[in-house]
This record gives sequence, C-alpha cells and structure tokens, in this order.
Amino acid sequence: MSDSAVTMVVTEPRGPLHPVVAETAAMPVGWVRVSVVASGVCNADIGTAAATGKGTLFPVTPGHEVAGVVAELGDGVEGRAVGDRVAVGWFGGSCGHCSFCRAGDVVHCAERKIPGLSYPGGWAQSITVPADALARIPDGLDLFDAAPFGCAGVTTFNAIRKAGVRAGGLVAVFGTGGLGHLAVQFAAKLGYETVAIARGADREQLARDLGAHRYIDSDAQAPGAALKALGGADLIVYTASSTAPVDELLTGLGVHGQLTLVGVDAGSVTVPAARLVMNGHTLTGHLTGSPRETEEAMAFAVTTGVRPMIERMPLEKADDAVTRLRSEAPRFRIVLDTADSE
Repeated sequence: MSDSAVTMVVTEPRGPLHPVVAETAAMPVGWVRVSVVASGVCNADIGTAAATGKGTLFPVTPGHEVAGVVAELGDGVEGRAVGDRVAVGWFGGSCGHCSFCRAGDVVHCAERKIPGLSYPGGWAQSITVPADALARIPDGLDLFDAAPFGCAGVTTFNAIRKAGVRAGGLVAVFGTGGLGHLAVQFAAKLGYETVAIARGADREQLARDLGAHRYIDSDAQAPGAALKALGGADLIVYTASSTAPVDELLTGLGVHGQLTLVGVDAGSVTVPAARLVMNGHTLTGHLTGSPRETEEAMAFAVTTGVRPMIERMPLEKADDAVTRLRSEAPRFRIVLDTADSE
C-alpha cells in the first residue's frame, strides 16, 4: 500500500473541507488499515464537519459509513486478512470489557469510539480502525451499496426487527429520506403492512416503488389521525430530523404500539401520561448497531434486494456534499468515491 493517501480535512471551526496528502502513521496494536473505496455522507457528519465541539482537535476528518478492503494488519489482529472486503460504521470500537460489552451491547459502551470523532474518519483513501469495528461485506453486495449499511442501514434494520411487531403488523415510516427510504424497504421485506409518511403527493409513487403498501401525505392530512383511521400502527419508525411532528404522530399508535425515534434534534416530545398508560404505548430511541448486526443487515439485503439509493460524488467534493445535505437536496444517500480523486 502507498505510504500516503488523500484525506479530506477541516482545519478550523466552520472551515471548508479540503484535501491533503496525509502520511499513514504506525498502527496501534489490534488495529487495521483499510483502503477506502466508498464513504457515505450522513446527517451526523454535518456536525462533525462543522468542527465546533468543545475540545475539538484539528485537523478533523469526518466519515462513518465506510466500505473498502483490508490493506494492512496491526500486531495482535486475528481472524482478518489483507484483501477482506469490510465496512466500518458509526460504531468504531469499544473497550471490550465493560458490562455492556460483555452483554454484547457494544454500541452503549462508555468508551465507544466513533470514526471522525474518536479518530480520523473515512472521507479519505485510507482509514485505520480497531479490528473489532469491522463488518464483513458479503458477496453480492457492491461496496458503494455497502457503505451506508454501517449507519443508515443497520440503524433502520435494527429499529424494525427489534421492535417485536406481530407477523403482518402495521409498520409506519415517518420520512422517506436517507434513513426512511431504507426503513420502508426493510419493513416491507420483513412482511409488514408498510405505510410511508412524507410531505407531498409527488413522493407517493417512489414510496410504493420502495415497497410501501399505503402512503400518507403529511401536507394533506395529519398523519397520526390517518394512522388511527387505519386501526393504529404497531410500530412507527421516526426518521425525520425534527421532533416537532412526534406529538401528533403518537395519536396514530394502536394498543401496545411503539414509536421508535432514529432521527432527532435538540427538541422535546410531550407524551400524555394517561394515553400512554391506557394504551400500553412505548416511546423509545434507537442507536445504530454492532458490526455483527451490520453483517446481518447486509446479508438480509443480499437475500431480499434491499439497496440504498445513492448519488456518487468524488472524494474531493466532500464540502459540496455537505452543502447539498444541509439543503436536503440528495435523494437519498451521497457516497464519496475515493477513486475519483486527483
């Protein structure tokens, strides 16, 4: 492998992303160097790229939806080989010995690492990560399709399958963007009656093409009331970034229904206690998944045909990608192409 790689960096708060040629440093014990082929752009990357967090160490390289090939193994790494196709997601390693790690709940480890925040992320031609952060990419899944599974894919897959919805139950997906368009596919392929909720009648056909059995235009009617008219949802997967619509949407839950937040902002949710108790409702949040769960999401995708809808951009256009994401222009995931770089 080359001793240097093009890396996109921010060198000051709210500064632009620009490419530098960075030398590859010596690897810590138990880490792996990955030659990056594709790297997704996620809403969470907007904050990372802004680089305004307290104690931020510059330069900053965002990126936590990575797909590539193992290029080099550090000392002490077992079970991996140069040439393996791997993905790295929002989960970027954990301590391995706390109570959460020992229970298999690695994403809630207090020492959990996140690519782009804990160490340089994947908007680069090379990334070095702890070996326990790697997920194997199955045959039959293109690397550009695989990249979003490390965050958007595993997050929506887990949010649905872990909800325990009865067979044939009604699952509604609020928002059909970067997360939602995957959630609609997963819900439909898992056998649920799937309702897509989005703004505008112009999104209905695409929602149905993704597998939705019904569509609710939230501009034309209150979505909670519309779900209630259908008998109530067993699960609502909330993928929008603003929490403002949640209060009304909760009225659309059926008895023992659950609303799972996977898209959030700094807002709050108001839950009428009596309705919560009388109907046995559950309001919960969901945070990403482990590498093993990412592998399961990808395997399910290969079997069922679930795929992200992506827009490729050159690695060196990462700053433009962030601008497009802020304006909500992409439909639906931007994936940076590291080969398309000078």
